Amino acid sequence: MQLSQFYNTGYEVIFVAFSGIVVAQIIKFFFHLIVKRQVDLRLFTTTGGMPSSHAAGVMGLSTAVGLIKGFDSIVFAIALGYAFIVMYDAAGVRRAAGKQAACLNRIIMDIYKQDLQEAGGKLKELLGHTPLQVFIGALFGVFYAFYIHNCLAAIAS
Repeated sequence: MQLSQFYNTGYEVIFVAFSGIVVAQIIKFFFHLIVKRQVDLRLFTTTGGMPSSHAAGVMGLSTAVGLIKGFDSIVFAIALGYAFIVMYDAAGVRRAAGKQAACLNRIIMDIYKQDLQEAGGKLKELLGHTPLQVFIGALFGVFYAFYIHNCLAAIAS
């Protein structure tokens, strides 16, 4: 299958969604490198941080569906609804769970006197995103979908 055959198909939507996540994770790595001046390879596989790769993926998917099927279509409405649920979860539920994990880690440190292994190990704290991280990820996903769609259109013509 040639690259031009991806244009205006479900393959374009899938490609935008998954590659958007990967590109957002790469951006997250370099953003962390510039801001914190630290190399952290775990950022390629973990949740949380700037920008939200979840938001980038679902908004890229939604935008690609809108570009192909129309922004007034039922499938776009479904994709957008899905995107809003994922982004709400990233900024709301998972962020709250991360704050609870941080609190529990401090309590465990006080009780077990720095020996977290005795309590089963440290809980992961960076689970969710701030609303700004989600917004930037969503914005990236929209622009990325337009970019890929236009590149595929140029190749197809």
